[in-house]
Amino acid sequence: MQHFFDLPPGFWVSLAVLAGVSLRAWKHRREAWGLPAIAVCGTVLAWYHGNAIYGDYKTISSHFSHEAMAAAWWQVAAFAASFAVLAPVVHGKLNPARIGRQSMVLVLLGAKDALARLQRPLKLTFGPLAVIWGALSVVALLRTDFDWSGLFAPWLGHLATPWARPRVGGSYDFLLALVNYVNVFCLSGFGVVAALAKSPRLCGAALGLMAISWPMVFFDRARNTMLAVLLPGLLCLVFLRLRGRPLVQAGVLVSVFLAVSSWFAFVLAHRTSESIAAAFAAGKLTEKAEKHGGLDMFEELCWINTFLQDGAYRPNWGARYFAEAVNVIPRGLWSNKPTIGLDYAVLRGQGQAGKSEESVNATVSTGMIGQGVVNFGPWGGPPAAALLMSAWVAVLARFDLTGYRPGRLLLYALGLVLTFNLGRDITPLVAFPLVFGYVIVRLAEKWMTPASASRRPSL
Repeated sequence: MQHFFDLPPGFWVSLAVLAGVSLRAWKHRREAWGLPAIAVCGTVLAWYHGNAIYGDYKTISSHFSHEAMAAAWWQVAAFAASFAVLAPVVHGKLNPARIGRQSMVLVLLGAKDALARLQRPLKLTFGPLAVIWGALSVVALLRTDFDWSGLFAPWLGHLATPWARPRVGGSYDFLLALVNYVNVFCLSGFGVVAALAKSPRLCGAALGLMAISWPMVFFDRARNTMLAVLLPGLLCLVFLRLRGRPLVQAGVLVSVFLAVSSWFAFVLAHRTSESIAAAFAAGKLTEKAEKHGGLDMFEELCWINTFLQDGAYRPNWGARYFAEAVNVIPRGLWSNKPTIGLDYAVLRGQGQAGKSEESVNATVSTGMIGQGVVNFGPWGGPPAAALLMSAWVAVLARFDLTGYRPGRLLLYALGLVLTFNLGRDITPLVAFPLVFGYVIVRLAEKWMTPASASRRPSL
């Protein structure tokens, strides 16, 4: 690890701007946009400044020119400064009717009977989640020829993949992606219910569903999905169920962090060579990666600046953002639907130039800020990315301000977690669990009586 004092001025300037934005957001936390904004700042800190420290800055600097690296740090600072201006403005524009309301999350954290008031919403939310997950499980069994052990007991050595699809999807492969996003929302919801339910029956039901549904996620390769499933419930457990007991809270957080870090190291060591389930069944738990990979969005930003400076790549002026936005349209309805980032993947050595898109063996995440740069250039890109993340903050703020409705706090908790995953790319592919979760919550509200669906607790 490079000594702190050897890091360049751009690192410290961008860090100072980010700290200032976080402090301002903290002061406005009761306005609902503050906490999500802090989550965005923490995401930038992890993916960019964390990469510089964890990845050994001296090693990183040996691959890039001074100009490319300096530009990258100023782009991080430009993103933070733009975000500081845009976040409260976009929140005010998207949530005008709710300006002046107080954050329900903070109200709950300060209320003595917060858990008691959450019990009815938890019961109303759990039923639809269980029914939908049950229906998806029936479909998964049909698609895997009733591979019970592969779906519900992958630790025995085999993982079933009912929602697998090719990298460039077929005509209606989007349906597989859709049900997978819904599945992720249901699984994260089980964790929240288990963490907060006071009823032994409800808590036991949620834990039972976690026991049979979570292994399919944790014995797969996608670490971002594991976090999306695990963290909402963990956050609710630590900051609501265990509030007022700081030593216990710290102990739980540290223990889970160490366990997750160890499991991720195991996954990284085996995911490219064999099945995680097979490696686990073979007793290879001691074979772990020395360092966690994929935390390299600052390096990717340096690559982007290098390609821009030598003319190998030109900004696509919003084409990649457009491809992300229309990705939900089935390829069966739009056969020439644009692909996402395959041209950049070829440039980064993941495919053959001039060949078909099928030659790409892996896509490359450009990072939250780098994605803006490939769309709108070195200085138009950071504000563009900041605008999109400000809209994300406004969405989470709305879930917070309507947190008295069943399911809204689950959406909020999941959204906070997904914020970290957006650090790799601002894409609906990350946000879809939240989108389809919102659809489920809205349908559940329609099924309830008007009184139970809209009654606001007097917290």
